[in-house]
Amino acid sequence: MPKSAKPMRLDLALVDRGLCESREKAKRAVMAGQALLNGQRAAKASDKVKPSDELALAATDKFVSRGGHKLEHALETFGVVVAGLRAVDLGASTGGFTDCLLQRGA
Repeated sequence: MPKSAKPMRLDLALVDRGLCESREKAKRAVMAGQALLNGQRAAKASDKVKPSDELALAATDKFVSRGGHKLEHALETFGVVVAGLRAVDLGASTGGFTDCLLQRGA
């Protein structure tokens, strides 16, 4: 149940209603066109949302970071099958590559 009974910014409402973990992630969802306000794609994170407005996310991200999408595209483009293989991700980032590899059975 929302904490506030008065209109608030869309990004704050997404966090308040438990649809996003943080305001930054809410802003990203709006910019990516994933935030829906009364069934329509929301335009800006600063749009005002009333308590009676319906909020939803169109889709959740498949990977923990964009790196997973990049690796998935490369694996599909070059026909690389990683299932059953061992892999090491020596990067110092969020883990998108590892997430992608694990989802594909590596």
